[in-house]
Amino acid sequence: MGYDRLASKRAINVSLNDDLVRQARLYTRNLSGTLEDLLGDFVDRERARRRDEDAVLDQVIDGFSLFHGEHGLLSDEFSLL
Repeated sequence: MGYDRLASKRAINVSLNDDLVRQARLYTRNLSGTLEDLLGDFVDRERARRRDEDAVLDQVIDGFSLFHGEHGLLSDEFSLL
């Protein structure tokens, strides 16, 4: 995972559905650890999604710049400058 697992821990207030917590405790004895792992997975996925989104935007910008360099813009012929 992409975070420091040895970083200090701090208490925070989180409100969770009581029924969901009760059910989750049937499957884990360490709810805090499970939530930390799930949050770490979320952060990793979100970081990758945003990186991929940025890469797509970079490709679009590069393609537009290439088109503009070769053909100019359609509006260029109407420019008053």
